[in-house]
Amino acid sequence: MNRNKSEEIFNLAKKVMPGGVNSPVRSFREIGISPPIISRSESSYLFDVDGNKYLDFCNSWGVHILGHGHPNVIDAVDKTLRNGVSYGACAEIEYKMAQKIVSCFPSMEKVRFVSSGTEAVMSAIRLARAFTGRKKIVKFDGCYHGHSDSLLVNAGSGVTHLPQSSSQGVLPEFVEHTISIPFNDQSAIGETFKRHGKDIAAVIVEPIPANMGVILPEEGYLRFLKHFTKANGALLIFDEVITGFRLCFGGAQSLYAVEPDISTLGKIIGGGFPVGAFGARAEIMDLLAPMGSVYQAGTLSGNPVALGAGLAVLNKLSESDFYTNLNQKALAFYDALEPILEKMGASLGYCGSMFTIFMTEKVPTNYAEAKKCDSKKFAQFYIKLLDKGIYLSPAQLEANFVSSVMNESQLSMVIDSISKQ
Repeated sequence: MNRNKSEEIFNLAKKVMPGGVNSPVRSFREIGISPPIISRSESSYLFDVDGNKYLDFCNSWGVHILGHGHPNVIDAVDKTLRNGVSYGACAEIEYKMAQKIVSCFPSMEKVRFVSSGTEAVMSAIRLARAFTGRKKIVKFDGCYHGHSDSLLVNAGSGVTHLPQSSSQGVLPEFVEHTISIPFNDQSAIGETFKRHGKDIAAVIVEPIPANMGVILPEEGYLRFLKHFTKANGALLIFDEVITGFRLCFGGAQSLYAVEPDISTLGKIIGGGFPVGAFGARAEIMDLLAPMGSVYQAGTLSGNPVALGAGLAVLNKLSESDFYTNLNQKALAFYDALEPILEKMGASLGYCGSMFTIFMTEKVPTNYAEAKKCDSKKFAQFYIKLLDKGIYLSPAQLEANFVSSVMNESQLSMVIDSISKQ
């Protein structure tokens, strides 16, 4: 597959942007080739500047559950744009979207919108510290919660090649109150609270991690976290930036019947536009200015275009059989894919319409196991699929996503392509 024009543009981009990109994983550094430069998208496909067509399993990192350019979303955006792009003032769409989200998440009584998942998590952490009067935050190795200073400790995803602090420029003073421990390890939680319990403000977790690959929590683990934090006066934060509205209404917390104290959302709720949100019960949220003394603000927070697009998506997801149909389609795909991967010495981690192909014989249960995956084998596997017009998320420890517009014929083509490797 010819991608000469893409390579030419990427080389030019590297002269004016660090690494040629505005988000590191897009650079295809782990894959070892120049990335295709995308010119447009449509339904389940991406098209690059060289005229190549790719079946898209990245879906803007989980955003496009309906595929690209869904008519409902485009109509909503078009209608909003005719009335204005941004007001810097209150708009009815903010109330409508807030009401929709609060009705879907029993753990939330109030919600605030921001412009990214990173911003949502950063604000949730500040809120937790204010509510508890404590300093320390517990996170899990391999869970990525955005690039704010205090959470770039043993993060997953595109920072797996960086040192423990996960970034230069993050001062020791910023991370000294962040404790990172292994996921799926109850004893690690117990030991951490034994040593630091009176100073722990919150435990933050991706309820289904997707930034060290899709790894499921062990039976009862999330319920254990809820019980343990409550018993020790700390808050439990679920980072559902990826899982929120991906698996079902109410997110992973609904799937596992565990209500966190604070939840963060993003991706799907913006319909393809920059967005984030965090919500909790009223007594926590009312600490935010202008009600309380926890300050958070944003010029484009609650942007009408983003929220209009997001509401159009959520209304489509409200259709009675949407998740049943999507998840059944995905499961049939996994059932066909798993035995093929086993023969390759690979494995498949999945939940609902999100999945990761691990280049290791057994699906990992934590970050230490995930890092043992064969990255060179993954790169070779990835390039072969890309040359056949299949676009996966370009890093071993990332999630991929089945969108509702993918059909049986397309998924069968992927199975056939992988089986011939």
